[in-house]
Amino acid sequence: MKFFQEKKIIILGAAAVLVLAGILILVFWGADEPAPAVKPTVAFKEETIGTSVEGRKIEAYTYGSGANHLVFVGGIHGGYEWNSVLLAYNFLDYLEKASGTLPTRLTVTVIPSANPDGVFNVVGKEGRFAASDVPTSQSIQAAGRFNANKVDLNRNFDCKWQAKNTWRGVEVSAGTAAFSEPEAKAIRNFALRERPAGFIFWHSQANAVYASECEDGILPETLTLMNTYAKATGYPAVDTFDAYTVTGDAEGWLASIGIPAITVELKTHETIEWEKNLAGAKALIDYYGK
Repeated sequence: MKFFQEKKIIILGAAAVLVLAGILILVFWGADEPAPAVKPTVAFKEETIGTSVEGRKIEAYTYGSGANHLVFVGGIHGGYEWNSVLLAYNFLDYLEKASGTLPTRLTVTVIPSANPDGVFNVVGKEGRFAASDVPTSQSIQAAGRFNANKVDLNRNFDCKWQAKNTWRGVEVSAGTAAFSEPEAKAIRNFALRERPAGFIFWHSQANAVYASECEDGILPETLTLMNTYAKATGYPAVDTFDAYTVTGDAEGWLASIGIPAITVELKTHETIEWEKNLAGAKALIDYYGK
């Protein structure tokens, strides 16, 4: 009987040693393993800031929650400048992948399609589309410049507004009053609510970055915004657009209420010039993220 008791003690002792050894192996083995990577998180908000004449959503996508807020806008001239819309959606894809690395001091909003009726008039789709969806007819594309009320939205803001305006020598409607159009109201209301550090409007095809002004000259910070973007992209920096008279533009109205705004004109209507414009956007992110 004593033999069996001693044997039982030996077996239990050996088992305890094995358990202890196993624990030590797990502890030391685990210490050599790198901790799993934790992907940084960043605030994200998707919202509808207004609707078009025909009821299509004007959507804004916001990353981050820092005090310095930059807003990028595509497609205020609808399907005529469809490449500015595709550029904005590409930038959204970039932000989705890189949002965890945004500076904590920064907030970035993208409004990819400020004139969704004008886009739909050309490509026949709502939301995202491909370059292959765009008809090659210049007359069809030009018709998509306007909203469903045949108003040029970048003449409908309250900066020296006039009912009739011009576009390349052609008379265009600027609406029945400043902010008569729901798309312009959506941009206005968002700007007044957020009071961002700067607006960047993507257009085509003048191949330059333009500052903005209304009655009181160019804001000093607007020049910083323009020069930072232009230097990174290689687009010429131009203080004033003087190819023809423009009134009622969004950028001018923003200047009148103290918000810096620039116009980035792509070189063509056919491409998004991605690498150049990504470099420009990243330069602004770095500057305002400090």
